[in-house]
Amino acid sequence: MRHVIAAVEAAPARLGPVKLVAVDGPSGGGKSTFARALVRALGPDRTALVPTDDFATWDEPVSWWPRLVDGVLDPFRRGEPAVYRRTEWSDGLPRLGAEVRIDTPEILVLEGVSSGRRPIRSSLSVLVWVCSGDRELRLKRAVARDGEACRDQLLRWQEFEQGWFAVDGTADSADLVIAEHLR
Repeated sequence: MRHVIAAVEAAPARLGPVKLVAVDGPSGGGKSTFARALVRALGPDRTALVPTDDFATWDEPVSWWPRLVDGVLDPFRRGEPAVYRRTEWSDGLPRLGAEVRIDTPEILVLEGVSSGRRPIRSSLSVLVWVCSGDRELRLKRAVARDGEACRDQLLRWQEFEQGWFAVDGTADSADLVIAEHLR
């Protein structure tokens, strides 16, 4: 973790006054665990965490991006608070949920599949690729997290994200790679 903290501290802010750190990688790979630990290590008083799960749905695995740009990235770029409606999940089904408001942080950790996508890379201070475990183990973790009822959706999600990452070149663009077991 020390090398990641050092990289973040040394990196310039590229999203207006905010250092934007993307924690990307496949589902069940340990991104959320790593991102929460990173926020604690950097200091929660100066770091905000926004998960892409606050935006994504099974039907919109990556096309939700404009909501993130409008509600979070553009306001932070201007030094203004972020305001967006979070996607909430009940019984494996998404619905638009509570409003989230976040004051402009010094560091924003954006965590989740496609958080380090090509269109945002020029605004990233650091892109971290997290992928702990093979595909079968990652599916097992995701099912344990989301429930057995989501298995078929998670299998489709894994197929989607494999294609997404190949086209986007996310892993190859990462500044840092975290591959050890995180759970």
